Amino acid sequence: MFDIGFFKAQPTEWVRHYAGGKIAREGTGLSFYFLKHNAQIVLVPLSSRDVPWVFNEVTNNFQSVTLQGQCTYRIFEPRQASALLNFAVEPRSRATLSQDPERLPSRVTNIIQAATRVEIQSRTLEQTLVSSEAIGAAVMNRLREDARLIELGVELLSVFVVSAKPTPEVARALEATYRETLLRQADEATYARRAAAIEEERKIKESELATDIALEERRRNLIELESENELAEATNRGEAAEREAEGSARAVQLQLAAYNGLDPRMMTALAMQELGKNAGRIGTLTVTSEILAALLDGNKTT
Repeated sequence: MFDIGFFKAQPTEWVRHYAGGKIAREGTGLSFYFLKHNAQIVLVPLSSRDVPWVFNEVTNNFQSVTLQGQCTYRIFEPRQASALLNFAVEPRSRATLSQDPERLPSRVTNIIQAATRVEIQSRTLEQTLVSSEAIGAAVMNRLREDARLIELGVELLSVFVVSAKPTPEVARALEATYRETLLRQADEATYARRAAAIEEERKIKESELATDIALEERRRNLIELESENELAEATNRGEAAEREAEGSARAVQLQLAAYNGLDPRMMTALAMQELGKNAGRIGTLTVTSEILAALLDGNKTT
């Protein structure tokens, strides 16, 4: 009665029951009674397992780099895995009877490291530091149909490279180089800003000079126009005065032509008559008898 035991596997566990050295039953999630004295139970976990890893590799320019990542795998062929590794457990405590199940993650990571080494050796340090995601994807593609994993009955679900770090000395050197690059870019930006300010100031001065030149040209045109207008006005005034003088002269000639052939004494009388008409405008006029006689005598002589 006390030789009978009961075993119940989880839905994510594959179990094989040996009775007297022969396979009594096997399958996923089985529950069964067994005889303790002649039973052996193999329990293979089928659930996925996450395994973190850290690799130290060398790039193709001979620089050491530390890669940190994680892989996820599962046993998809428990018969194959149990044939290579001992997954036997103590039925009551479910404790493994060997260290083989704990060796499986290291075997998987060794295979991943070999594939990762191939990828790292094809890249420079700079490419490795900025290609973590690409390296993980390349390793995953390389191991998707890997024969070593298939022999273990293992399926690789994912490979991630979380970080890639150089040695501290190289990291400081890279930081110094990048720092100098940033400082140089800052200086170039400062110089460019100053050059832009100088260029803008030059454009403003050119604009002001062009404005002054345009104003001076307009002023010169205005002066020339004013000079031309004054010259034309003076010319017009001169021509008008000349024409007025000519008209006055012709009028006088015509007026004098009316007196041609008159008696000189008549001319004198008319002159005295005109003087009389304008007597209000004359202050003092003295005509002596001698002057009058001389005029009359002169007229007679003429």
